[in-house]
Amino acid sequence: MSAPISWIALPLVLLATGAAAQSAPPQQQPQKLEQIEEVDNPVTVSSKPSPQTKIVEKREGGRVTEAKVTSGGSTYTVKPNTPAGSALPGDAAGLANRGPQWTVFEFDVLSKKKKRSAEEAEKEDGPPPPPMPSQPAAPTK
Repeated sequence: MSAPISWIALPLVLLATGAAAQSAPPQQQPQKLEQIEEVDNPVTVSSKPSPQTKIVEKREGGRVTEAKVTSGGSTYTVKPNTPAGSALPGDAAGLANRGPQWTVFEFDVLSKKKKRSAEEAEKEDGPPPPPMPSQPAAPTK
């Protein structure tokens, strides 16, 4: 008989201690804040412009054969997984997914040719070289 009474008394004791803890006055006073002088030049924060994403798709007969994505400073190419021969997408030969191809570096052959042609044009457009001084012939005896 004492066990059921203790189970009833326990929640009542816990509620009483919780109510007593909440009614206690705060003992610490909040710290006094110091006033900061205002600055004439306000701080302005500007966000970076969001990177532009450019997608170029190549199509053949209405199907997308290649998509080139340029986002920020990175460029990658995505191509569909075309199964070899008569393999279906569920077959072992047509199962593999095709990942994106990241463009790491591109050679610009045309810029070298343009530089060379510009250098040759500068050489051709320059003034002609000065004439060579003629040396008098050595006297013969």
